[in-house]
Amino acid sequence: MRSSFFGNMDAQQLPAGFALQNHKMLRVQLPEEVLAKQGSMVAFQGQMDFDYEGSGGIGKLFKKAMTGEGASLMRVRGQGQLYLADNADDIHLFYLENEGLTVNGRNLLAFQPQLSWDIQRVQGAGVAAGGLFNTTLNGTGWVAITTHGTPVLLDAAAMPTYADGQSAVCWSTGLHVGVNRTMKAGALIGRGSGEAMQLAFKGQGFVLIQASEGVPVVQSS
Repeated sequence: MRSSFFGNMDAQQLPAGFALQNHKMLRVQLPEEVLAKQGSMVAFQGQMDFDYEGSGGIGKLFKKAMTGEGASLMRVRGQGQLYLADNADDIHLFYLENEGLTVNGRNLLAFQPQLSWDIQRVQGAGVAAGGLFNTTLNGTGWVAITTHGTPVLLDAAAMPTYADGQSAVCWSTGLHVGVNRTMKAGALIGRGSGEAMQLAFKGQGFVLIQASEGVPVVQSS
């Protein structure tokens, strides 16, 4: 896997397609197709068609409806340069090389269509919504994700690693991910810390954490 986080993003060794126009705007070179968050186009030069992609099939549509995970996608075809952004959030690139990446759907900006993707539940999360369901991408190609503020990359192999479900932006698919509950009795009388549940990461791999908790994770009754 290649990313600026790993210091191996030599442009001469990577195929064209995705590039940062600046740290808040992605430039995509077509004629290659791209799947992007619906409404993320801010400009384009050339000739392009924009089609609603939905959730990529009945199975994924059902998962999205049940979990609330992810954003509606658009498929862009044509020739020229496409510029994408999302609320002026910071943008970061990953190039997958026959491997996988799990992304919080709210942070997924764009990816190349040769990558396969699906919505998966964090083991042990029960019937939950929000950050406990995430989008997993596999294959070879570009992925662009967004973060609110400057993120930190944590090595989950170094020590036990925990993160708020909305702060965890993406992580290695090889990690074992579960749920860590820290609610104490005081929470029942309004004296809780507000940090009753976190994602727990174990194994060899990384977790990218943004400087925001976003919308709180809500557990269904």
